[in-house]
Amino acid sequence: NENISLQVESYILENGGEYIDAVLYVCEKANIEPKVAAKYLSKPIIEKIGIEGRDMNLLPKNSAELPI
Repeated sequence: NENISLQVESYILENGGEYIDAVLYVCEKANIEPKVAAKYLSKPIIEKIGIEGRDMNLLPKNSAELPI
């Protein structure tokens, strides 16, 4: 559902912060599990989450797996 990506982008525009936090907020608000929502995220959001995860040491520097 592309609506999830739009909600995440909207949250970031309004509140700033990390994409990881935005996804978790949208999931909690919509009562959706993050693993389910991850299937519907746009490629740019997935890439940004990957970068954040590596920057926060949640992911190995060479990992393609997301922290959600």
